[in-house]
Amino acid sequence: MPVATDAPAPPLTAPASAPAAAQGLRSRWSALAVLSTGMLMTVLDGSIVTVAMPAIQNDLGFTPSSLSWVVNAYLIAFGSLLLLAGRLGDLIGRKRMFLAGTAVFTAASVLAGFAASPEVLVAARFLQGLGSAMASAVSLGILITLFTESRERARAIAVFSFTGAAGASLGQVLGGILTDALDWHWIFFINLPIGLAALLMAAPALPADSAHATPGLRAGADVLGAALVTAGLMLGIYTVVEVEQYGWASAHTLGLGTLSVALLAAFTLRQAGARTPLMPLRIFRSRTVVGANLVQMLMVAALFSFQILVALYLQKVQGYGAAATGLAMLPAAAVIGAVSLGASARLNTRFGERGVLLAGLALLILALGLLTRLPVHADYVTDLLPVMLLAAGFGLALPALTTLGMSGAGEGDAGLASGLFNTTQQIGMALGVAVLSTLAASRTESLESAGHTAAASLTGGYHLAFAGGAGLLLTAFALAATLLRSRRR
Repeated sequence: MPVATDAPAPPLTAPASAPAAAQGLRSRWSALAVLSTGMLMTVLDGSIVTVAMPAIQNDLGFTPSSLSWVVNAYLIAFGSLLLLAGRLGDLIGRKRMFLAGTAVFTAASVLAGFAASPEVLVAARFLQGLGSAMASAVSLGILITLFTESRERARAIAVFSFTGAAGASLGQVLGGILTDALDWHWIFFINLPIGLAALLMAAPALPADSAHATPGLRAGADVLGAALVTAGLMLGIYTVVEVEQYGWASAHTLGLGTLSVALLAAFTLRQAGARTPLMPLRIFRSRTVVGANLVQMLMVAALFSFQILVALYLQKVQGYGAAATGLAMLPAAAVIGAVSLGASARLNTRFGERGVLLAGLALLILALGLLTRLPVHADYVTDLLPVMLLAAGFGLALPALTTLGMSGAGEGDAGLASGLFNTTQQIGMALGVAVLSTLAASRTESLESAGHTAAASLTGGYHLAFAGGAGLLLTAFALAATLLRSRRR
């Protein structure tokens, strides 16, 4: 995948596109509300399931090894289809793709809510991932073509980023409450009113797809390239999420991993020579685009240890219930929201996205550093609350990184750039699950074998995973300082 020196990114104050020019400020913010609602539904679903897993296992009879597919089926479909969905959105219309994806996701949520067997639930989760990929892949592309003025776009991206970050924390609280008060089926049924509201609002609020900007499939769809990249990503993500079961050095992992790399290499060669490539390689000529995607992948992988492992520590070591765990993590969502909505846009305008991103990463490194010192018997106020407040770094880093990641795309490639940015996010999540959970599990087993208590062994395992996450963030910081530059204003 060629990476050339930094190509100048088109300024964010470029002339407005026809859809953006046709809409006033109020219409654009109505469209942002629709896009944020879609983002909230997708992220909410990803986190709401985690706290309901024990109830799902008991009710449907999942085995311990098969239970992970409630998460993995969604993750594999979502992560592997984003690039294809983003490019199809550029060809047939981003509004059409968003509406279709939201409809598929909503229908699949109803199917998941009524699931009476493991097979039906896993199939419904795969369909949810498909719908999420279709809607998410084009959301940022729609946003950047609507908000063309620099300061206004910064505020819009801050709102969009906040919705995703808040949805992850809200999902844990809501999942615990719904599971305890009703049952696990309602964690999926809750998507029905949200999805219907998004569909009803999207039809009038989102800009109509321009016939000039959407040439249609007749312009040429790279079917072979689509098959190669989808198969390669799907196989790669499957290999990573199953590594905890098979191990990194197993024949299963090495064989499938090699095949995945070969398929993606074939896809890259195909794109270099295809008349109408699915992913034009020109998008990688910008060092900023490449750097932003690499930094995001590492950051998301590291923050798996914050969102998931802190929740496990609270439940398995400190004895918190599902709802109490979500409430304990609410301060993180609150500070992320306050920084994203209240400060990030102004800071990006004044100091540049690179400087704000580096400051955010520094806060997150400090947060994970503190987590490596968590005791077996913790006091929430002194041991955990400072970490929750340092999560403000995510509210600084994500909007800045999103702006940088999308800044190198022209209007015709906005859907592609959006799909790429979301794809690296999902790959980072899968890597975080595989690498950090494996580190935690191996360290825990080692400590238990040495005679430590279960609580001490678990805590020691989490310490190693938090240290690994801090290492990933340090690498992200170095890449951001080296590869990224703030845009000229």
